[in-house]
Amino acid sequence: MSALIAARAVADAVLYEGYLLYPYRASAIKNRARWQFGVLGPPAAVSAEPPSLSLQCLLRPGVRRGHVTIYLRFLQIQARESPVSSAVAGEPPLAGWDEAVDHEITLPGLPLAGVAEFPVAVPGGVDGQRRRWPLTARVRTTVEADGDLLRLTVSVTNEHPHPVATGQEATRHSLIGAHLLLAAQDATFVSLIDPPAAAAGAAARCHQDRCWPVLAGPDDDLLLGAPIILYDHPEVAAQSPGELFDLTEIDEILTLRVLTMTDAEKAEARATDERARAIVDRCESLGPSELEQLHGAWLAAPEDPSVVINGVRVAEGSLVRVRPTRRADAQDLFFDGQVARVTAVVSDVDGHTHVALVLVDDPAADLHDWYGRYLYFAPDELEPLAPPE
Repeated sequence: MSALIAARAVADAVLYEGYLLYPYRASAIKNRARWQFGVLGPPAAVSAEPPSLSLQCLLRPGVRRGHVTIYLRFLQIQARESPVSSAVAGEPPLAGWDEAVDHEITLPGLPLAGVAEFPVAVPGGVDGQRRRWPLTARVRTTVEADGDLLRLTVSVTNEHPHPVATGQEATRHSLIGAHLLLAAQDATFVSLIDPPAAAAGAAARCHQDRCWPVLAGPDDDLLLGAPIILYDHPEVAAQSPGELFDLTEIDEILTLRVLTMTDAEKAEARATDERARAIVDRCESLGPSELEQLHGAWLAAPEDPSVVINGVRVAEGSLVRVRPTRRADAQDLFFDGQVARVTAVVSDVDGHTHVALVLVDDPAADLHDWYGRYLYFAPDELEPLAPPE
């Protein structure tokens, strides 16, 4: 799998996050009040999401003059205003529902210098009993030097030209799930989450508006600007057999929940959306071995259940101070500076070492220890502490 294909797989998960939630039926309250991240609403709407997003990222130029290809990706609403025939023979017709059509607009060969603008126009149309509304947007880019690095600013703005009176009309003229993929040639991106020391100042001078850039390729030539906060080099879990539109859930739990639905509930989900049909069909087709795979990868204790950190051997019972550095998980940052007790040193299937912890000052520490709910950090995110006198 090429790096760009792998990055698109993550971007697709971002694109459809929240599109349709379990129980995947139009009648469910959570699906009648729909929402997604990265919505760019019409600027002249009474009630709508903000019309723009932007990111700033850093590039290290190569020997030759580099350039960047920008992929703007979003959904366009397509309404089924009355029941339409199912794509599967013999199945009940699809009920009225706002579907989505995905778009990827490619802006190739952007020079890493100066200012540029790109108009984006997506036509509306009627296809049988499905209707789409036109979308108008603009991408603006600016490249400026910051020491030996280049700062690239990319902004996307919905430029729908007419007033919009209702929330439903605003949604139908919005870019849904909007995000950016950037591919650099003869240049590499610099991590803003964990920048090298020489780039720390330039990274601190970058500002984000509803779009957070992370490295997305093994050679640092791909960058994903997502409307949700991710970590560098995000990946779709190998155990996941397909999309479920809810990244905050666990595939195993959602799959088992789908399997507990009644035949009538499954029929309604299939009649809601072709993508919901695919989810129900896939969950029903999983065999025992595939369901077992959804349980995830086990962490195992290495032969030596300890790890040396800053010259100090750390094992079960050791005290450490937490210094999160590797991930963009906001919850991890809340633990910065706190003292924790090591419960285990484990390794994953890729051979990486992780240290399991409970916080010393957590009143529920004993409970977490009892049922094995630990915090996991890499060894270089911990400072060994001497045991109390």
